[in-house]
Amino acid sequence: MAIDGLISLRSNVGPNETADRLKAELQASGLTLFAQIDHAAGAASAGLTLRPTELFVFGNAKGGTPLMQAAQTIGIDLPLKALVWQDDAGDCWLSYNDPAWLAERHGVAETTKQVTANMSTLLGTIAKAATSGKT
Repeated sequence: MAIDGLISLRSNVGPNETADRLKAELQASGLTLFAQIDHAAGAASAGLTLRPTELFVFGNAKGGTPLMQAAQTIGIDLPLKALVWQDDAGDCWLSYNDPAWLAERHGVAETTKQVTANMSTLLGTIAKAATSGKT
């Protein structure tokens, strides 16, 4: 599923395992995990309920800098983010922004095609590994 540059893959495992797998895949790919934010825990601390919803903020300068050199405004969308979340039917999803869509948003799609293609391939591989049924 892709909506306005948002790519979502249904996970074959639950939110905790998907989050653990995503973290491991990011690290194995040499990406830096800058932050891991548990929105459900934040909601609970405010006395509210929220299905599992966890945000990962990650990246590396080698991938992001060429995009920011082309358009510094893309820094608002970098580092990259991925969201592990559970819908109201109990299905787990992994969502992330398509790097090519981000480049388009900032008007640098043509000049950053190769960079965004590489990023998209890497993110797709990471997402598939994190959401697969294999252990």
